[in-house]
Amino acid sequence: MKWLLLLLSVIANSAANLLIKLSVMPPRQFPNLTDPKTALTNWPFWLGLALYGGALLLYTAALTRLPLMVAYSLITAGAAATISIGSILLFDEPYSWNTMAGLLLIIAGAMLVNIRPA
Repeated sequence: MKWLLLLLSVIANSAANLLIKLSVMPPRQFPNLTDPKTALTNWPFWLGLALYGGALLLYTAALTRLPLMVAYSLITAGAAATISIGSILLFDEPYSWNTMAGLLLIIAGAMLVNIRPA
């Protein structure tokens, strides 16, 4: 159950980030008080905001079952990887060998933090 909570938190957090990016791309605008109708109809922003809340609740539930060091390193590595892949696939953002190397190092770091000595 603890791993499922962590996985769902990563998915919710990553989806929230991608939706927030979508919410500020044309033809949408960043929600502001001068144009409330635009703010209210920007569904990616509101869905992203709700998913951030859901991710926080799932992460908090996972923290009741896992050490902070384990949960945070896995959430960070998982979110970094999924958001990077999503931004490349959905928004055609550029990437290079050093982007991929950085992601691999983040994932390797999370794995090293979570290895239990024999």
